[in-house]
Amino acid sequence: MIVIRPVDAGWVSIAGHLQRLFDYIDLFRTLSVHRISVRYRQTLLGVSWAVLQPVLMMVIFAVVFSKLARIPSEGAPYALFAYVALLPWTFFSTSVTTATGSLVSHTQLITKVYFPREILPLTYIVAGLFDFTLGLGALAVLMAWFSAPVTGAILYIPFLVALLAAWALAVSLVLSAAQVRWRDVGVAMPVLVQVWMFASPVIYPLGVVPDAWRPLYLLNPIAGIVNSFRDVLLRGHAPDLVPLAFAFAVTALALPLAYMIFKRAEATMADIV
Repeated sequence: MIVIRPVDAGWVSIAGHLQRLFDYIDLFRTLSVHRISVRYRQTLLGVSWAVLQPVLMMVIFAVVFSKLARIPSEGAPYALFAYVALLPWTFFSTSVTTATGSLVSHTQLITKVYFPREILPLTYIVAGLFDFTLGLGALAVLMAWFSAPVTGAILYIPFLVALLAAWALAVSLVLSAAQVRWRDVGVAMPVLVQVWMFASPVIYPLGVVPDAWRPLYLLNPIAGIVNSFRDVLLRGHAPDLVPLAFAFAVTALALPLAYMIFKRAEATMADIV
């Protein structure tokens, strides 16, 4: 029997919480499969939406920012330049947006049954990874269409995806816990996501950011991750070490801290959700 006790110093025991999370791995697996299966239920195009969303955004960006605004694309076709960034960005923004509301949308479950609450936002990250994997198929088609060379640098992709998922999880843990107490978080999410996109090198290259602003700009891990995707897929070489190091360092610090904040808030979630 699980007893939820008042908040004490035990909330900082990450190892203990991870062990308990592992004990509920079957629930995590079941909810993740359910999340994927219901996402596109009763839609005409089904899982095709996972590909259509970044592709349609790519088309819009190619018209607006390439033809009208003349945003530089470092010699690459702007459509491919944009899609390589939109694919990880769409995974991040969709995962964070949906995971932020994961606790308040499962009020009945949280108030009646005990399980590690982090399972809920985690399942939305898994669903986002599923969509991302489908989007890679469209990326392969685009690279073939534009005759973009594929080099050994593509082997960095799994590491970059893992880093991206870790950062998305860190953000999701903090925002989902905050929304339990302050529902304003969910209302503000669309604006936050839009601002975050323009603060990341999605529609423009990292090189246009002034050198004086670069260290502050790179504290946003999405900047280093998106730039690394372009290094690997468009430029055909290993990721630039400085942006990637910033992204890794910030994520490595943020994820354990976010998890501790989440577990600190977990003790009272059932009372205020």
